[in-house]
Amino acid sequence: MSELILDRVVKSYGKLRAVDDLSLEVRDGELLTLLGPSGCGKTTTLRAVSGFVPLESGRIFIGQRNITEIPPERRGIGLVFQNYALWPHMNVFRNLAFGLQLKKLPRETIKERVEAGLATVKLSGFEDRFPRQLSGGQQQRVALARALVLEPDILLLDEPLSNLDALLREQMRFEIAQIHKQLGITSIYVTHDQTEAMVISDRIAVMNQGKLVQLGTPAEIYSFPSSKFVAGFMGTTTFVHGRVVQVRGERITVRSDSGLSIHGIGRQLSDGDDVDVAVRPENIRFLIGPENGRARGKENTFEARVTRASYVGELIDYQLDLKGSLLRAKGETAHPLAEGAAIRIHIEPQQLSILKV
Repeated sequence: MSELILDRVVKSYGKLRAVDDLSLEVRDGELLTLLGPSGCGKTTTLRAVSGFVPLESGRIFIGQRNITEIPPERRGIGLVFQNYALWPHMNVFRNLAFGLQLKKLPRETIKERVEAGLATVKLSGFEDRFPRQLSGGQQQRVALARALVLEPDILLLDEPLSNLDALLREQMRFEIAQIHKQLGITSIYVTHDQTEAMVISDRIAVMNQGKLVQLGTPAEIYSFPSSKFVAGFMGTTTFVHGRVVQVRGERITVRSDSGLSIHGIGRQLSDGDDVDVAVRPENIRFLIGPENGRARGKENTFEARVTRASYVGELIDYQLDLKGSLLRAKGETAHPLAEGAAIRIHIEPQQLSILKV
């Protein structure tokens, strides 16, 4: 078993608490992403797991083995860095073989592992090339293969795609996800890119100011954010401020500051609570033609005005004025709306998260 357990981990730099009482379990064979803005503590957490930064308090386990005081080289951890960290004077084969040679493995075993590692990342036949002869994506694959050939218990990846261009980064996301699915190594992946985390992760741990603020599957975190911070960080979200006027289990009715009655989903809320309603652009439906008539009287049907329309290729990105609240919406290019146009919109209550301020 190779589950990774962090038990109340604390790490500070001077007065800054970079990791603040963090407890987290990464399941055996799981790829868990640490996601958050710069300075939230995700890379410090990764370095603590790897052993490169000492803890002030707390413990780290791989399975039943307490590795808190064990030096990095004895933890059974593979590392993939943001800057590849390949030896420029060594060819691909020697870059992969170096760590295996330090373990004094037989020459034939080293050759087999290097060949298998390169096959896994689709670089068979690149053994004699030097890093300067490789593209950025190829160098990152070599760095990944170098970590994999060590057959680590835990794989740590620190923003490994941030130096790649957008198209290659998108391609590599799927390749890393496929490699993880194939090998099943317990992994922690660090990124500030929400889309990357959604594509790659089994679960996502959202961090802010050194703390874990939400843990769940990509769908759970995107659809049911626990706070305004998480809702705003996970994709495009706009907010309507108001006050709770009715609670029926998790079904909440809010009276907005401008007097709109809005129905949505919330947890641990009471009448009178100050709240924000999180609105995702893709959940706003424009009511045009016969659909407009059928929607009359339905909950969450509102009058709005288009204040901005931006063509972005496969869709049009709109800004809507909803009685003083500005919302983002997406529309089809086949039915464009002009700036200044009046429009009726509808949002299903189950697609609105009500978040306590």
